[in-house]
Amino acid sequence: MAHDVVFFLAPDDETAASTRLRGPGAAFESVTCRFIEPDSAIAEWDMYFEAPSPEAPPLEQLYAWRPWPEWVTAPLNDGVEVLALPKRLTRALGEASSAQLEELASRWVTRLRAEDGDDMTDDDLLAVLRGVARLAASAAHTGGGLYSWSF
Repeated sequence: MAHDVVFFLAPDDETAASTRLRGPGAAFESVTCRFIEPDSAIAEWDMYFEAPSPEAPPLEQLYAWRPWPEWVTAPLNDGVEVLALPKRLTRALGEASSAQLEELASRWVTRLRAEDGDDMTDDDLLAVLRGVARLAASAAHTGGGLYSWSF
């Protein structure tokens, strides 16, 4: 589980990769959260928009989902990684309705609570999703990409 996660906008993979050592910082528009697995969250969001359902997917279905988020920089011994969100997910998040984000957040919370119990993040996951959706809309408008930095 990643201690710190930052979803952020960058013009391209090279620029996103440059954040590896220190994180995106104030130079990049971003949304932060803590204590989630960004790769499984990204896969779950993508799965939701491909086949909307209020029910959380079984874990084996989630972990078998393709395409899995791609590394811009793979994790090394320090555990820091930068992932690129799939373009179709970025588009879907940018176009998502408030009702879709609420349904997705509800199912995401249900899955995390089942997996993590009391160790679940304290973040407002609907607020996180709304923030990421706002970034996604901006990425679609500017032609940049949506990324996740985590440690």
